Amino acid sequence: MKYVDTLQKQLESMAEGFVQALPSLVIALMVLMVTWALARFAVRMADKLTSRATIRNDLKQLLDTLVRLFVWVIGSLVALTVAVPSFTPAGAFAGLGVGALAIGFAFQDIFENFLAGVLIMLRDKMNIGDSIQCNSIQGKVERITLRETHIRQFTGELTVVPNSMLFKNPVRILNDEPVRRDELVVGISYDADLDQAESILREAVSGVEGVDSSKTILVVAQTFNSSSIDFLIQWWADTTPRDMRITKSDAIKAIKAALDGAEIEIPYPYVTNTFKEALPIDRAHSPEKRAA
Repeated sequence: MKYVDTLQKQLESMAEGFVQALPSLVIALMVLMVTWALARFAVRMADKLTSRATIRNDLKQLLDTLVRLFVWVIGSLVALTVAVPSFTPAGAFAGLGVGALAIGFAFQDIFENFLAGVLIMLRDKMNIGDSIQCNSIQGKVERITLRETHIRQFTGELTVVPNSMLFKNPVRILNDEPVRRDELVVGISYDADLDQAESILREAVSGVEGVDSSKTILVVAQTFNSSSIDFLIQWWADTTPRDMRITKSDAIKAIKAALDGAEIEIPYPYVTNTFKEALPIDRAHSPEKRAA
């Protein structure tokens, strides 16, 4: 029976403690509600301030997140101080110690991606809508968050890439400039007039739709190949990858038609076979002589 009495006293003590702490809990809950309202108000104010400046959308999202996080941290500390009188922010930070170190090791990748996301948002390059290439991933940036970046590949798949990967590895931004250079190698027969061939190649490429006529079209004889003299052709076209592929296809068709019209051969690889006359058999080494 003593056990029952002890349990009853403990329950009564807990009930009395809860009743005594109930006003503090209600006030703490009210503090959290005020914190929620203040967080929404602070985010709206931040949106109004950033809307007047030319700031990237992902950077605006970062500022909204930081403002919301700051308000909630302050409000949560105030609510804990009210609900638990023995709690102090200084004691909480002092008590982190080894626990913070363990949490840091456990969530190392998360913190790394978070920091990489912040740095990616702060730098000028790689905005939402850019076409990029990183390692084997090539596509358009659809969204940048604090942990990951969403890339819509040109084949249609959506790839979610950790921010640390984009921060540590080289990233090619394909549309950083309005136009980008493309090139093609064309083999010309050894029998052709090279000056005439160069002029025909330049005119053929300059007439292709999508080629930037304001920039120089480079046509140079590059090397003596096994069956042809190779010309390197370089031009500038729109940076959109699909447009560049279409422009290159049109350039190949125009070059083929122009060379056919000028009766200049694009040679196949040639194979030359040389036959030598068989030497007479030395009679001194004939089977009859060796048998003797």
